[in-house]
Amino acid sequence: MQTAGFLKEMFGLQGKTAVVIGGTGELCGVMAEGLAHAGCEVVLVGRIREKGEKKLERIAEFGGEGYFMPVDVTSTESMKKLLDQVVEKSGQVDILINGAGINAPTPFLDIPEDEFHRIIDTNLTAVFRSCQVFGKYFIENEVAASIINLGSMSGIVPLSRVFTYSATKAAVHNLSKNLAREWAEYSVRVNTLVPGFFPAEQNRKVLDESRVLDILRQTPMSRFGSPDDLIGATLLLASNRAGAFITGTEIVVDGGFNAMKI
Repeated sequence: MQTAGFLKEMFGLQGKTAVVIGGTGELCGVMAEGLAHAGCEVVLVGRIREKGEKKLERIAEFGGEGYFMPVDVTSTESMKKLLDQVVEKSGQVDILINGAGINAPTPFLDIPEDEFHRIIDTNLTAVFRSCQVFGKYFIENEVAASIINLGSMSGIVPLSRVFTYSATKAAVHNLSKNLAREWAEYSVRVNTLVPGFFPAEQNRKVLDESRVLDILRQTPMSRFGSPDDLIGATLLLASNRAGAFITGTEIVVDGGFNAMKI
């Protein structure tokens, strides 16, 4: 077997459809591009159509296929409508990525309840909603599916200035493991992709000069992650060939941050 053919068979996603919630953002947008490069039809889900259309233009440049769908991640009915529209348009959903998220740098003692609940609802409850809606579809239709939930380094080790965000991501990690255990018998794999420090939009508000230096000192590779660094892990987890026996795990892409203790 030729190497190119072997890799295409292992990581190729021809004929698959991926719903990428948060796909209009920087990290999930690049993950969606990687899926499209592998032959997957991608559905970019977000709030701002213009951002989605711009990313779809990049995907179309190399012959990739996809389209934009709006959703209110805080509404179960909106999530159900999204699923129905994608199934009607594409025929089936095979891959779900949950990557929508918001952050706030508010010191713990100053966090107002409305901010706390807003972050919880977007980062955690929305993942619960989408996994429940799409998971039911996967199980009832016997789809050997892959769910990739975006975690965070702050869900593994304590990080200051992102208290509510950290709590939501730790819960997403735990939710993913529990769903992996529950749904393995249905061939529905659930994993957590854990980015280290990436210059994503939601991180910039907490990345002052001193914090940047602290992060780089703690990162053996001495750099921030590039969105492209997430593509390989995404394809591994998305593929039912390459990732066939991978479920309930956390794949950390952090340049060694979590391995650096002293």
